[in-house]
Amino acid sequence: MVKKLVVKKLKAISEDSQLSATIRESAQQIWLAGLGAFAKAQREGNKVFDALVRQGETIQKTTRKVAEDKVTEMAAKATGTWDKLEQVFEKRVARSLHSLGVPTKDDVATLSKRVAELKAAVDKLNAGAPKATKPKSAAAKPVRRAAPKARAVPKAAA
Repeated sequence: MVKKLVVKKLKAISEDSQLSATIRESAQQIWLAGLGAFAKAQREGNKVFDALVRQGETIQKTTRKVAEDKVTEMAAKATGTWDKLEQVFEKRVARSLHSLGVPTKDDVATLSKRVAELKAAVDKLNAGAPKATKPKSAAAKPVRRAAPKARAVPKAAA
């Protein structure tokens, strides 16, 4: 019976040794795989880094283009809004000036045109009429009036 127990213990130790050896062998393989990955990362790290930089530049260009498009779109909308606001303001000012009786630019332009037409008509009429001649002597010598003479004022009877 002792013999059976010793054999059983030897088998258990043997199984533990095999398990222990398997674990050690697996741990060694994991360690070696880690070292291999580290060495490969060192060799190919620059390639991966450069590829990541190129991808980042591409994404940055795309993002910048989209942002510029949005800024342009918003600027166009803002300009349109300012134009509408300016038109509303101009209409209100024009309405206020009209209610006060202030002539508009068109009114002044119409009156200027009418004045020009009337001036042309007057010039045409003056061109057809004979010119009046003035006497040269009257134009050359100014007329002098004699100073009034002093009158004798009667003295009051004393």
